[in-house]
Amino acid sequence: MALFSRRNKSDDRADTTIEPGEQPVDPAGPSDVTDSADDGTAAAAAPTPSVNISTSSFRGVGAAPEAPSAPPVAARPSARQPGPMEAPEGFESVPGLRDNALLAMALAEITGQPETPQLLNVARQLLQGHVFLRVKGDARALLAEGKDLPLAIATRGEEQLVLAYSSGQALTKSVEADGDRDTSAMGQPVMALLRHVLGGPYAGVVLDPASDDARAVLPAALLERMVSEADEELRVKTALSEKRTEETASTIVSAVVDGAPLWIAVNQTEEGGPVGVAESRSATGERFLEVFSHPLELLALGRGDQPVPLKVEQLAKALASDEELTGLLVDPAGPWIRLSRTELAPVLALAE
Repeated sequence: MALFSRRNKSDDRADTTIEPGEQPVDPAGPSDVTDSADDGTAAAAAPTPSVNISTSSFRGVGAAPEAPSAPPVAARPSARQPGPMEAPEGFESVPGLRDNALLAMALAEITGQPETPQLLNVARQLLQGHVFLRVKGDARALLAEGKDLPLAIATRGEEQLVLAYSSGQALTKSVEADGDRDTSAMGQPVMALLRHVLGGPYAGVVLDPASDDARAVLPAALLERMVSEADEELRVKTALSEKRTEETASTIVSAVVDGAPLWIAVNQTEEGGPVGVAESRSATGERFLEVFSHPLELLALGRGDQPVPLKVEQLAKALASDEELTGLLVDPAGPWIRLSRTELAPVLALAE
């Protein structure tokens, strides 16, 4: 049974109209990572170098003061501060379904015309959990009758964009803004929404459209990259966004062993200089290799580093060859987690 209905461009029923001055984020991201083609579409990403992660590393988030005898390669500062270790617990503004607190927090950072790092931050937090959708009519009745669910959309010229919400409260603001109360709310996993948008005649999504500045437009080109580079089940990101338990670390390690995609951050500090791999150090000098569950987790930091895919076998060899490496720091932009060598034992076993 289909949950969504697809609309033709001739369908004039829409929730709102996007202001002409509101521009979507460039799907190519920062200019030092990819280039944009002249027609506005994203060009292919620049070739990524093959990096041995045991070569010179540079210091990242939380690095301790450098020792004069052996100064490391300096990391460029982040454009944004790292987020909290744990995600806040979402309020149930719709009974039985918690708000997507991480997405709401990312949208709340936007004031005025959104900047690219802010929109990249929204995009990465969109890949956490679920979103709320607005359905024309009674969603339960439509499902019971085996009918498709007509989602609320916005129009921008001839383009159609699907509306999605970080919370029931944000959806309620849309209802109050247009007065159309013949509507219902439903929650959907974000990957289901993104695939629906990409499979239909839509130009992208609008998040929290009636929330003043705290809204964002993400174009289909960016959504396509998000989906193509994401873990199908979002295992690492989901574990990090949920309430921490004694099983969180083992859940993430199991996902990594099973092939959940990871990236590292590389940087060349000067022309012809060494390529560094980002690592963070605790106040006591413990070293943690930074790894990312999606390239957006790195790009949202705004450091100018380049994401490079990391296979679990490469990770295992790197950990085994550098016994002074304390462990991993996963998704430093937050929510994040540090994994010790003991917790990474299943990964280390792959190097034997």
